[in-house]
Amino acid sequence: MNLGAENRKTMAWALGLGVVAIFALVYEVVPFFMGPSVTPVSASQPITPVSRGGAAHGKNSKKTRTENLDPTLQLKLLAFSEQTKYEGSGRNIFVSRADDPIPAVIGGNGTTDHPKEEVKWTPPPPPPVQPIPLKFFGFASRPGEPKKIFLSKDQDVFIAGEGEIVDRRYKVVHISAASVEIQDLVNSGPPQNIPLTPS
Repeated sequence: MNLGAENRKTMAWALGLGVVAIFALVYEVVPFFMGPSVTPVSASQPITPVSRGGAAHGKNSKKTRTENLDPTLQLKLLAFSEQTKYEGSGRNIFVSRADDPIPAVIGGNGTTDHPKEEVKWTPPPPPPVQPIPLKFFGFASRPGEPKKIFLSKDQDVFIAGEGEIVDRRYKVVHISAASVEIQDLVNSGPPQNIPLTPS
């Protein structure tokens, strides 16, 4: 038995099959990366019309549509489209106008069948003013200092002077000897007069 000759024969077969496999792979893969071959079309080359129905060209044949597959920019068409001006109906959509009146149906006696009644629109009444839930129960200022008062809401007690804001929404407008004027900044209502409550 000659083992060396057998090994050489096996190596030759393997090498030959490897070369054939490489050629087959190249044959399959290279067209995928190369893409289909396309013949370039020049801009000056005329494009022949394509007949959709397959009818013969003659005097009575329909006009066929010419399909332009040239990707270059057509400056003449662009200039033509820039010269196009918008001509609308003349109505300004940003200005409101009254609707056209609906003609009334006139009966046989010369009067309208259903006379239109005028409906007068009245604005809804303003919502009732909510009373401010603060109580004025005394003064907190000392002689020579600006006027300050005690105000309470539920279990909370506040000390404030004129122009200050209490409970993040009530502004003390004016302090007098018997009452205080307070404005609700959230509801934006008129100032309310809260009398001094004896403790």
